[in-house]
Amino acid sequence: MRVLGFALAVLISTLIFSCKSEKREGLEIFGPKTVDAKGDTVYHRVGEFSFVNHLGDTVARDQYENQVYIANFFFATCPEICPKMQHQMLRVQEAYKKTNKIKLISHTVNPEKDTVEVLAQYALDLGVVDSTWNLVTGDKKEIYDLARFGYFVTTLEGDGGPTDFIHSDKFVLIDTKGRIRGYYIGLDSLEVDRLIVDIWELIKSEKRKI
Repeated sequence: MRVLGFALAVLISTLIFSCKSEKREGLEIFGPKTVDAKGDTVYHRVGEFSFVNHLGDTVARDQYENQVYIANFFFATCPEICPKMQHQMLRVQEAYKKTNKIKLISHTVNPEKDTVEVLAQYALDLGVVDSTWNLVTGDKKEIYDLARFGYFVTTLEGDGGPTDFIHSDKFVLIDTKGRIRGYYIGLDSLEVDRLIVDIWELIKSEKRKI
């Protein structure tokens, strides 16, 4: 386990050194915020959801409580953008695959066609680690409302109906309190390098608060 920790630390250190983004003091918290009666800032948190994953199991929001995770949106028959994004997500999985520090969740935006069976084959072909990464399908309106009002990956209006379609290239980093801590272009390897570094920084900052 010490060898694993050392190897992961070396990987993260290498990415920090090579990453071209500016050094930041902590990670920003994204989304709307309010002030409560005590004067404390209350930040947006990703709301409740319940979907079915590529194994046929129910995946709900409470399973991600106290868990750092990364979310994105895709569909199995996407010919260009999604395969590139999912292979970048694979890099995140590989960076942390021997730890239990993070989870990944990919929501299909084409749930009518992306059945459990379709997602199961997609996961197998891609190399998904089932214990880390969920590919989920479910009610279209619920998925689209989550994309718009939970993760804010699009500003385009829609009702989740038959003609509504969302196609986002964003990876979203969520902290253990369900707050959005970063957006990353899933097609850009440098952006994903930054995500891998930010995950590690977020894990360390969360640990210091315990």
